[in-house]
Amino acid sequence: MKIVCVSSSQIPSDTANSIQAMKVCQAFVQLGHQVTLLVPHPQPERMKTATLLRHYGLQHAIEIEWIAGHSRRLFPWKAVWRARRLGADLLYSWPLQSAVLGLLMGMPSLVELHDLPTGRFGPLWLKLFRLLPGRKRLLPITDALRRALNLPETYTLVAPDGVDVERYISLPDPESARRQTGLPSAQTVLCTGHLYAGRGADLFLALAGKFPTVSFVWVGGRPADVNTWKSCAAKMNLTNVTFTGFVPNERIPLYQASADVLLMPYEQTVATSSGGNTALVCSPMKMFEYMAAGRAILTSDLPVLREVLDKTMAVFCPPEDVGAWESALNQLLGDSKRRQALGQRARSTVDSYSWVRRAQRILEGYV
Repeated sequence: MKIVCVSSSQIPSDTANSIQAMKVCQAFVQLGHQVTLLVPHPQPERMKTATLLRHYGLQHAIEIEWIAGHSRRLFPWKAVWRARRLGADLLYSWPLQSAVLGLLMGMPSLVELHDLPTGRFGPLWLKLFRLLPGRKRLLPITDALRRALNLPETYTLVAPDGVDVERYISLPDPESARRQTGLPSAQTVLCTGHLYAGRGADLFLALAGKFPTVSFVWVGGRPADVNTWKSCAAKMNLTNVTFTGFVPNERIPLYQASADVLLMPYEQTVATSSGGNTALVCSPMKMFEYMAAGRAILTSDLPVLREVLDKTMAVFCPPEDVGAWESALNQLLGDSKRRQALGQRARSTVDSYSWVRRAQRILEGYV
């Protein structure tokens, strides 16, 4: 099929939504479909194809078009007109407006939902999509989001985020991975992702203070945020903390492999790149990456994460409860057999969450 994907993400960028869009498009390509990704102008930084592949950790190039326009508000509409001119057999959209217009133009339309619709018109666009006839599918990323929106079963498929499982085959042991990444040669507790509010950087530093002989590594974050948290670590006299800043997605598996324990220290309120709260309905890509890495996972006990994880795959702690996290981490660091069992169990279940299998489920009935 000729699939045209519409995303309002900035490409290239370091945001999770831009990475997710590129992974979704690659999965469709891997299934043999012709894919074009439409994103807003301007293109902030020109990258050679090889650099773009490294940046996003891709094995296949994606055809991308930057849609010109003076207003980003017009982008969802201009993108659908472009999709029509391209002769799309299927419109795959993140903006609800594009999905609605696609149905009005008679195109089969699938729309991903990552959060509750916001603003004055967000709920209206969702209502219009539900009312309009046509071949369509709603794709909430968690069952919690499906239930919050009371979506109909007839054309709704819960589609959690995924992972490039093939990139996690034959990873080195933690010590070898630490040598390859230049990280300290010590037991390592590691977290990947941005340093937005609610991601648990306070807890991360508090734990580092409790375990001075353990290396604590945070991979990711924008320069201003990294500098802020480096300053916090310095004020706390922490010498066992490393903030790497942005790392190309291509190298993320190697960093995750360097860990003895992987952290997801989410707080009760978790900010996104746009500033919203996603704690109740999130499907973090790093959760699936952690599972694929085969390392022990220590995570905040958010109900939505239990849609994927259970106690055989991860250790759960109350968000922001430093004492509980200290106790759980101490037990994990002192029990290599338990860490291995948790990692192996998570790794054995992650294949069903590959991006390709996700794409197969999404396209069922449309191919």
